[in-house]
Amino acid sequence: MRLVTYTCDEAPARLGAQVGDQVVDLAALAAHHDTALPQDLLSFVRADAGVHDTARRLLAGGPSDWPADAVHAVERVVLHAPLRPGKIIGVGLNYVEHVEESSRSLDTDKGLPPRPVLFSKPATAVTGPGQPILHNADLTRQLDWECELAVVIGRTAFRVSEEDAYDHVFGYSIVNDISARDQRRSGQWFFSKGQDSYAPFGPAVVTADEIADPMALDLELRVNGVTKQKSNTRHMLFPIARLIADISSGVTLEPGDVIATGSPSGVGAGMVPPEFLVPGDTVEATVEHIGTLANPVIDAR
Repeated sequence: MRLVTYTCDEAPARLGAQVGDQVVDLAALAAHHDTALPQDLLSFVRADAGVHDTARRLLAGGPSDWPADAVHAVERVVLHAPLRPGKIIGVGLNYVEHVEESSRSLDTDKGLPPRPVLFSKPATAVTGPGQPILHNADLTRQLDWECELAVVIGRTAFRVSEEDAYDHVFGYSIVNDISARDQRRSGQWFFSKGQDSYAPFGPAVVTADEIADPMALDLELRVNGVTKQKSNTRHMLFPIARLIADISSGVTLEPGDVIATGSPSGVGAGMVPPEFLVPGDTVEATVEHIGTLANPVIDAR
């Protein structure tokens, strides 16, 4: 399933399944069939497998089984960030070529990290598709981009082995790990990466059963239509299972938490000369089988 959070007209945000060029309201679809489904994605993620199976079964009935008031043309709705994560755990330096460019341009270590490099973003950093990335020139002149595959946790994970890691994954999405490169403070990345709007997220969460191999997905990022990043998740230094095992060795991962799995090379700081985002730019992050997350950059002063 390709799950979205959407609004239509003035109604509150709802959970929908995008099927082609239509968005099907899952709660309204369920009510039509005398059953119930959650109205928001976080509740759906937290629900048991029986709830997920019910949604799949009702969608499989096809348009003839979908009531008219549950179906919206995708161009008539506004998509939002799929959910508000309890926590966002970022992974730094997780592509070999990015390790090299970071050592050259950001003064990080030249050697490959022996364990995943982790940092956090607050939930207040989340913004949705089409929503602005805030550029405050009083705080940064080095606003940068990073296209990343996002892993959405579906089951509580603590001290999980690599072999069991995927049992705890609900689905996948996209995070653009926006960074103010000139706001790193004594090596600490929280303010650099955690400001409001610095975690564009979406446009959908695609359930794990729809992604045959999350370690073989093409990634691409464009600024004003010009490609800046192009890679594949197979080039991760630490694959998804290793990340879940490492993080959960000491931090409980809960349903709805998001792991941003790291950026390939091609960030603005690594360009010669460096390039950074400015108001008026549009950033598009694309991950194969998930879609494109597009956000404008605006002046926030």
